[in-house]
Parts: sequence; structure tokens; C-alpha cells
Amino acid sequence: MATTTDKADETEGGPLARWTQSAIQNPGKVYQALFYAAMVFFIVTTLFPFYWLLVLAVTPRENLLAGSFLPSFDLFGSQMTFPLPVPNKGVNLEAFITIFEQIPFHLFVLNSFALALTTTIIILIIASLAGYAFGRLEFPGRALLMLGILAISYFPPAAFLIPLFEAFAGNEPILIPFTEIPLFTGPRLLNTPGSMVIPFSGLFLPLAVFILTTFYAQIPDGLEDAARVEGTTRLGALFRVIMPLSAPGVATAAVLTFISVYNEYFFSSIMALSPEAQNWSPLVGGILSYQTQYTTQFNLMAAASVVGVLPVVILVVVAQERIVSGLTSGALKE
Repeated sequence: MATTTDKADETEGGPLARWTQSAIQNPGKVYQALFYAAMVFFIVTTLFPFYWLLVLAVTPRENLLAGSFLPSFDLFGSQMTFPLPVPNKGVNLEAFITIFEQIPFHLFVLNSFALALTTTIIILIIASLAGYAFGRLEFPGRALLMLGILAISYFPPAAFLIPLFEAFAGNEPILIPFTEIPLFTGPRLLNTPGSMVIPFSGLFLPLAVFILTTFYAQIPDGLEDAARVEGTTRLGALFRVIMPLSAPGVATAAVLTFISVYNEYFFSSIMALSPEAQNWSPLVGGILSYQTQYTTQFNLMAAASVVGVLPVVILVVVAQERIVSGLTSGALKE
């Protein structure tokens, strides 16, 4: 039976001391606390930029220019500024309507969506064939060729800008290999969607090949052999057996490619120079349209950024469900 002195000793320490004592007896509390701390840190650092965009979007422009969206308070007789911005002097939702009135912003969103979707389909088809070859076939020089493909992703995109610009402008003829004899002059793709889709496909293809190669190599050979015994070709086994069982890898490669192309602006800003090519300008081009030589409409740029990120958010939510369902169906089939 515990005495009064023992009970007093147990309650002498503060909350931290008591928590430390219980953590020693139950180490699972430490792992749980670390998990929640990491989760809170990740959520705060991830959502804070989006919160800042929302504040800038709903704050009237005159308040932004005056800096009045940052509340201040007195601390020891000195004026301090609260670190988190809040719209303390009015909320203006009109910016979400104005972005569509000044320019056809919805067309810029559709342009990015179309470019990203087209590039994703091209990359998935090519990367699936390459991933099948690297992951399930044995041939000489496979490792060296895979290293060469991955080496493309090591170079910065700017390194390919000048040769691609010259090629798409139709200024450089295609030569016969090992000679100086021109074979034909390349098509003029500058200021067309092709000048954006082709570089995007080449830049983001190595990562997709690497991801799909890893997933395709994990599929048991017996499943493919059973499909081929039934009369299915290698391509049939790829699209009917291997790709469905590798749904998490396919979804991951598709989502990463789509998001990368959807947010890309470097190549598209160079390849779309003429006024007519502005019809194919992507999302970032539309956001920068609210910035002129003399004025910068920060509230409209923030509102446009919020609207532009919504398709990606929806895609990620849907892709997470697909990844989970792909893992479950793969486990059941296995």
C-alpha cells in the first residue's frame, strides 16, 4: 500500500518530469510525440505559403501597397509586427472575378492542363516500353544504357535551350550521319505546342523510365509467363498484366510528370515569342500577365495562383486514392 510520502514524491515533478518518467516506462510515447511533431512541422511549412496567397488575394490592393495587412501591437512600449499576415482591414473576394475579366485566365489554365496531359501520355507510353525492356529483359549493355538515359536528367534544362531553339526555328538542317551532307531541314515548330511538348517529354522521361523499371522488375515472372501461355504477346502482357499490377508506379510517374509540366515556364516562355503563340502560353505566363512595366497587381497574381493550383490539388487527391487501390488490388492478386 503506497504511503502519503510516496504519493508526494510522484507529484513533486512538473509535467515535463512526469511525462519523461512515463516515456521511460512506455517508449512508444516518444515515437508518437516525434511523429506528431514532424507532422505539425510538415503541415505548417506546406500550408503557410498557400495561406499567404489567400491573404494576399483577399486583401484590397490599396492595403497591400500600404502594408496594412500586417497587424501590429505594442510590446514593452515598442511597435511590433505580428509575423502572420491577416486581412485585418477588409476582405475583397472580387480579385477572383477580376482575374478572368482582365485576361482570359481560364485559357492559360487549360493550356497548361492540355500540355501536361499530352506530355504525360507520351511519357507513359514510351517509359512503359523502356521500363519493360530494362526491368524484364536481359541484353548486353543494359546498365550502361540505363545510366546514359539517367544522365540526361543531370543536365540543367538551359543546356538544351540553344540547340532546341535553332532546331525548332528550322535553321539547322538534319545531316546524314558522319557526313556534312544535309538530308532535310527540320520542320518549323517554334511558336507551336510541339516546341513545348517535345522538350518536356525529353526532360521528364528519364525519371519515369527509372520509376517504371523499378516497379516492372518486381512483378513475378510466373504471371507474365501464364499470360503468354494463353497466347498474349509481350505487349499484351505489358498492358494487361504488368501495368495493372504496377498501378502505384504508373500513378506516381504520371503525377510527377503532370505536376512538373503543369508548373513549367522556362521552355514555354522561350518557345512562345510571337503574339499568336500567346494562345498556347501556360499558367505561369497568365499569372505574370498581371505584372506590367509600371504596376504589379499582387492581389490578382495571388488569386490567379490559388485558382491555378486547384487542378493539381484535385489530381493529387485522386491519385492518392488510385495508389491505395492499386496497392490493395495488387496484394489481392498476388
